[in-house]
Amino acid sequence: MSNAPTREVARRTFAAEFNDASYTFKESDDERAPVYLLLPTGERANRVFVVGTLTEKEDVGEDSEYWRGRVVDPNGDTFFVYAGQYQPDAAAMLRELEAPAYVAIAGKPRTFEMDDGTVNVSLRPESITVVDESTRDRWVVETAERTIERIEAFDDETNRYAAMAKEEYERPIDTYRDNAIRALESLATVDGSGDDGGDEADGGAATEGETTPQ
Repeated sequence: MSNAPTREVARRTFAAEFNDASYTFKESDDERAPVYLLLPTGERANRVFVVGTLTEKEDVGEDSEYWRGRVVDPNGDTFFVYAGQYQPDAAAMLRELEAPAYVAIAGKPRTFEMDDGTVNVSLRPESITVVDESTRDRWVVETAERTIERIEAFDDETNRYAAMAKEEYERPIDTYRDNAIRALESLATVDGSGDDGGDEADGGAATEGETTPQ
């Protein structure tokens, strides 16, 4: 059996839940241990995979190039994406892309606490890929399925991440079920089969149910 490290699974979540996920934690005291974002539906996420519409981009850097992008999901909620010198490929994509465009992004969540105590959640991209509408639609269907699966397992006594979510968050869990249903209803047609090219949209990222060697 190979001892090669594996990438963390890239979780799928809509922007509303992602932005509500203000609590982060580690599973060990090791300085290099991965940092996880706790999703309110009861799952940990060190990496996420999102597909949406890039509606705006802006270089907000002062001394060096630092790009901010707004990626909107079908409910109109926004993922904020930041890429700079340490994410050169993603920064180059944001520089070159013309909005609006459908994009698939695999990356790591980051949190920042404001002076008033509120926590902003953003995405540091590992890869950004231009995709078509059918790929976006398939992501919506699969993300809704994963969200509802997490909600259905939320009250399982063995679900330690759901127990953590109950302690950390106050928003009713049915909020995210409604959000998933609303996203599905936004599609003109719901076709779970998608197109054959969609599996490559995450830039090789492992998604839920898979692991990919680094």
